This record gives sequence, C-alpha cells and structure tokens, in this order.
Amino acid sequence: MFTGIITGQGRVKDVADVPGHDAAVLRISAPGHAADLGLGGSLAVNGVCLTATAIEGDTVALDVMGESLRLTTTGALRPGDAVNLERCVPAGGRLDGHVVQGHVDGTGTVLEREDEGNWVRLRFGLPRELARYVARKGSVAVDGVSLTVTAVSEAAEPEQYFEVGVIPTTLRETVLGARRPGDDVNLEVDVMAKYAERLAAFSAEAAR
Repeated sequence: MFTGIITGQGRVKDVADVPGHDAAVLRISAPGHAADLGLGGSLAVNGVCLTATAIEGDTVALDVMGESLRLTTTGALRPGDAVNLERCVPAGGRLDGHVVQGHVDGTGTVLEREDEGNWVRLRFGLPRELARYVARKGSVAVDGVSLTVTAVSEAAEPEQYFEVGVIPTTLRETVLGARRPGDDVNLEVDVMAKYAERLAAFSAEAAR
C-alpha cells in the first residue's frame, strides 16, 4: 500500500520489450530508493506499483506486464524521463495522503493549467467509466500524487473532467510541475468508491 506522498524522483534509463512476451523491463535510476528496496520489493513509479527484479547501485529494474503497459503511461516512457517514486508504507507508518494501491485504473489528459498565484489549478479529462468514481473534495492519485478534487464535471456533460489545486512544493518535488496541456497522466480513483459500487450491484441482484 502507498499513500500518494512522493518520496523522490527518478530517471528512466531504458524500457526494453521482452522478446516473445507481452511485457517489458523498465530500468530507472532511483537515488535514495534502491538501498533498502531488496529484490521483490514494491516501488510505485508514477503511481504504478512495480516489483524490483534486479538492483545495481541506484539502478532498479522492474518487470512490467502487458496490461500495465496498455492501461498506464509506462509504455510511453523514454530514457531521461523523470518519474515519481514512492516506497510502500511500512506497518505503523503515517498515512499522510490517502490509501493508494498502485493499481492504476487508466489514464487522463491535462486539459488546462492555470497559475492562481501561490498555487496552480490543473484540469484533467478522464474516461466516463472512471469519472463516476471521482467526487468533489474526494481523493484521487495523479501520477501517484495524492490530491484533493476541487471541482468535477456534471454527469450529463459529454466531456468529463476534474480539477485539483497543486501547491508549489508538490510542483517542485513531483513530475506534476512539468505537466502541460496535452500530457497524459496515470489515474487511480478511490478504491472505496469501487468497492461501494460492487457491493451495491450485488445487493441489487440479491433483492430481485
């Protein structure tokens, strides 16, 4: 489990397809995150929970299966790209953000970026099938960053979006500072909303 509080940034060294398989190996420089990671340890990269399969100094290799390549921005990473990093939270650790699983639900796109003085307003477009889980004043993880939703589109609107406010520290310490309109981002909605929908569906079926 993660909290959406980014603990540093890394740099992509390479992304190599695995011949004959629907998978890839992502290699990143992860200063401050590799020393106590250990083989089989979990590392969130732009919000995607990945398993360390090889470690050499500050360089970490992580296997990425086909579904992750298709549902996230991982497959579009290129050498030199900056990525958000977060280690899983230890038992008894602080939950400063919100419960983030590292199970990205899909991608969104930056629609607007407006400087509001001492913070920046970002608007993201997202698929309708994810929009129903995003509520004003609720939580969402964008590229692994825990953020509070400040505005959402109406359900009847043809194009769905949500907005967040991002403070200077977050802009400086995460890849959100470099995100501009047209950029794609990883999205993980609140897991409790998905469980509530699933429970409601089974309850409705049982009531028939």
